[in-house]
Amino acid sequence: MATSYRDYTSPNTEFTYDLRNNTFFRKDAGNFINALGIQQLNTLGNTSILDIFLTTGNVIEPHIHQNASELVYCVTGEAVVSIVNPFTNQLLNFPIKPRQVANVPQGWWHYEVALTDDTHLIAIFDAPVPEVIFGSDILRLTPASIWAHTYCLDEAKVKDTFAPITRTVVIGPPLGCQQGANPAPNQGQSQWQHTSSQYPHYSYSSQWPTSSYYYYDAAAYTQPPEYGQYIHYPELAGYTYNPPSQLQTACQQPYGYSAAY
Repeated sequence: MATSYRDYTSPNTEFTYDLRNNTFFRKDAGNFINALGIQQLNTLGNTSILDIFLTTGNVIEPHIHQNASELVYCVTGEAVVSIVNPFTNQLLNFPIKPRQVANVPQGWWHYEVALTDDTHLIAIFDAPVPEVIFGSDILRLTPASIWAHTYCLDEAKVKDTFAPITRTVVIGPPLGCQQGANPAPNQGQSQWQHTSSQYPHYSYSSQWPTSSYYYYDAAAYTQPPEYGQYIHYPELAGYTYNPPSQLQTACQQPYGYSAAY
């Protein structure tokens, strides 16, 4: 608990909040995220939460929190929390069911995949205003020429591959995705019907970036995406958005459910 200098005699002091009043992101009726930070509950110390609802095969896209650790608690359903250990270059998969948790250290690349419908996760952060770097922003804001030159790739193929990513995804796959609802190709629907024993830890050999950007503006959500329509709520109180005209802009913009997340 952070040291607080709040005047607890003030009539504006808040001790309770309904998270349904602050939806951070909504993909559809079964996939959405509510959020609670210091802007919603002004007596919070160094803590905040995301209230996450997912259906089978939906993914909280790969991302990092550069200023906070994250403890993921499963309320209902089942999910796999996957993290990349930057010290061992391993991709670790942690299946969690109700009353089980998985911990993500600060700044580590991670994502969550729902294995059942009605999956409900609570993500708990040790910061009142956690920040985020979304993988979709890394992919779409880094010039294709840089990807191609750095990794000896075909620039035209890079542009074609990333062209559908026109905005921050948050919960994938996007609505209307032509490849279906499963993020892994050639696996079929049965991939998301496996039990947790099908998700052991395994090694990952490549290096992962440690640089960062923050959440970007939701104004782009007013334009229909090429592969489906998101439902977003940029008008909610407590949101701050700035258009990412270039990568540097995104690097300066925190995301969030308080003044910044």
